Amino acid sequence: MNAPACAWVGLGGNVGDPIATVRAAIEALSRLPDTCLLRASRLYRTPAWGLPDQADFINAVALLETSLAPRALLEHLLGIERAFGRERRERWGPRILDLDLLLHGDSLVDEPGLHVPHPHLHERAFALLPLLDVSPDVAIPRHGLARDALSALACEGIEVVG
Repeated sequence: MNAPACAWVGLGGNVGDPIATVRAAIEALSRLPDTCLLRASRLYRTPAWGLPDQADFINAVALLETSLAPRALLEHLLGIERAFGRERRERWGPRILDLDLLLHGDSLVDEPGLHVPHPHLHERAFALLPLLDVSPDVAIPRHGLARDALSALACEGIEVVG
């Protein structure tokens, strides 16, 4: 078993009742093996990114302490997505639930299907705002402090909803 590490998981969705879905997904994260939910951010309503002609997203971040290695944690995240009915149809398109492994301790992982830190974390206010809710002083390996990355981004249209 690996030594426990902090892991930050981004949650989002814009199909059905995304507020209820994100809250239920946070609860599902709390039940992962060898993992403890330490904190969850507020919920944010965010204009769609990538493909803007769709419903707004609800986004959040969960801070976990886990003994799961990054790949094992990712497999559990994908299982939770499937349990909620996630179907991968179109990049950046509408989705019932999206779980992204944003950070896993200080890990740097670049493997097929797994990139930690998340390769666009430092460019996405919708992920950085809730990340800073749970960890105001967190650093993104290779990019520096998350709050510094956020200060360079526009946050228009993002609002706290829960």
